[in-house]
Amino acid sequence: MKASEIQLRSTPRHLAIIMDGNNRWARREGLFGVAGHKAGAEVVRDIVSACESRDIHYLTLFVFSSENWGRPLPEVRGLLALLSRYLRNEVAKLVSDGVRLRVIGRRDRFSPALQKLIARAEAQTQAGDRAVLTLALDYGGRWDVTDVVRSIAHDVASGQVAPEDIDEDLISQRLSTSDIPDPDLCIRTAGEARVSNFLLWQLAYAEFWFTEVLWPDFDEAVLDLALAAYAVRERRFGVRPLLHRY
Repeated sequence: MKASEIQLRSTPRHLAIIMDGNNRWARREGLFGVAGHKAGAEVVRDIVSACESRDIHYLTLFVFSSENWGRPLPEVRGLLALLSRYLRNEVAKLVSDGVRLRVIGRRDRFSPALQKLIARAEAQTQAGDRAVLTLALDYGGRWDVTDVVRSIAHDVASGQVAPEDIDEDLISQRLSTSDIPDPDLCIRTAGEARVSNFLLWQLAYAEFWFTEVLWPDFDEAVLDLALAAYAVRERRFGVRPLLHRY
């Protein structure tokens, strides 16, 4: 059955995507350098718009992981250049569409110029109230949790927090995603089936959907397949439904 033939019963409020396969796409096309990443960046614009039209209010994209620093220097430089270009060129459209841009992850390892671009883009889109686009940059799930642990330990040492008051809610309130709901659906492209240190705490009860499609080939039709699969799943959040008694 095609996605267009399925009546969606529900739509994820928050969609997270691990965008993978840019380099493989470039090799397949006989291209070099950051051509795959450039093609992938073009897809981002289309998917942001597609999510808006499908009432997905929160979209989080894994753009640059903390492990990506280990890639070849020319590739890293190309990725950061594409990021800078995106922040310069897309802010006006985000503002007109009512999309608030937010960035999670470390910023201290970026150049001062890129840090300023990030801060300016966040400030310019702050009033957006139709959707929230979160870019995970120099982000790692373990870093996120470790930063929370460090923060809570400091407050315990200073007497601001009692050890017995530490619970899941307190941890969630201090994560980099504390102001948005946890993802309902996580998509990973390019045939990989792992989380790769992405939103480790926040994805605890998310549904996952994996596809062989490389990110530069990802489009609205593939998105609709994922949404159709999500719509027919039963989300239990760890709770077993009661058995019928006769």
